[in-house]
Amino acid sequence: MTDSQEINTSNGERSQINRVALKVPPFWTDEPELWFAQLEGQFTLGSITQDSTKYAYVLSHIETKQAKEIKDLITKPPEENKYESIKKALIQRLSTSQEQQIRQLLEHEEMGDRRPSQFLRHLQALASSAISEQLLRTLWMGRLPSQLQAILATRNADKLEDVAEQADRIHEVTCRATTVASMQSTTNTSVEDQIAELNKKLERLENRLSRPGNRNNQRNRSRSRSRKGQKEEKEADICYFHRRFKEKARKCTQPCNFKKALEN
Repeated sequence: MTDSQEINTSNGERSQINRVALKVPPFWTDEPELWFAQLEGQFTLGSITQDSTKYAYVLSHIETKQAKEIKDLITKPPEENKYESIKKALIQRLSTSQEQQIRQLLEHEEMGDRRPSQFLRHLQALASSAISEQLLRTLWMGRLPSQLQAILATRNADKLEDVAEQADRIHEVTCRATTVASMQSTTNTSVEDQIAELNKKLERLENRLSRPGNRNNQRNRSRSRSRKGQKEEKEADICYFHRRFKEKARKCTQPCNFKKALEN
């Protein structure tokens, strides 16, 4: 074996060893662009330059879910630039799909009892860096109370953090006004309830007094009071002695109508 053959064999073995030692990380659906950057670092270490080889590495390291996104490039790959075509398609299509998923997630989030700025930070934590700030602003604004949306709509050119701070101040004032209005409404309702209850009691009393038994009792009491009044009136015209001793009285003080009372 010549020296040149030995060198070629040695280079071939070294190339084969590098290929075997190539470590391709698992595919990152959330960060396809970063995954390709790591993959290309491995290609450099392994001295892999062939377009078809790079293309084959990508196909062998993606899962069924990602493969469906580039089905057209797998079933009918281009004759040239296969690797660049599949790389571009995966980054673009998976990023768009992820943005749609995050948007759907954020659209179901509610502000609840959080301040507007707290709600914004909550959405930022959910979205991470997967969506643009403009889209995040749109989603955040769309979940705020309608009165806040109307006020903040004129501040599109301002920083999102500044808009969130102003939203906090407006929200605080609005909440205080709502609380006061609610307390006044509760007070008015309480007074109205008391008046309604009083009217019910008066109505029940009126119904009770209007019953037939009650009317007869009232007449009897009226007659009794009338007879008693007449008796008291007659006794008022009789002197003390005749009132006490009647016919047996031995004295009489005038005026005294005892005899007339007897005649009646």
